[in-house]
Amino acid sequence: MEYLKYRFSEPPNLPAGRLHIEILETAALEDFTEAAQTMEACRVMGARFALDDFGTGYSSLTYLHRLAVDTLKIDQPIVHDMLVDKGDNAIVQGVIALAKAFNLKTVAEGIETMEYFGALLAMGCESGQGYGIARPMPAADFSGWARNYCVRS
Repeated sequence: MEYLKYRFSEPPNLPAGRLHIEILETAALEDFTEAAQTMEACRVMGARFALDDFGTGYSSLTYLHRLAVDTLKIDQPIVHDMLVDKGDNAIVQGVIALAKAFNLKTVAEGIETMEYFGALLAMGCESGQGYGIARPMPAADFSGWARNYCVRS
């Protein structure tokens, strides 16, 4: 853990809560005890965690409750089929409800159209990522995109 303290003390010295680390659900469960201890040590130093690809691995309420995560990321394949597959739609709704019950945020991956975006907002999903919102872009283009996107939305 000393190594972690050293790494967190190096520049850029982000304010607490600004560093968000994504960890795959399956990776967190490989060595749950080690993952939980490391995540908690990082959390004490100000890091926040998102559990990535949630819903496609070995989702367990016990593990979820014991991991220091702030966000559940709903995996892209589930989001992709949620408008045509009742089962995937139910999974998305269930993950969002579960996140709310645990006081966690949700991020939906793979939002390809505004139809997906609207459906996820209606379900209560707080954040999303995907080509329907924006394609990857250079940092220099972000402020212009944000001005135009916020006017459209």
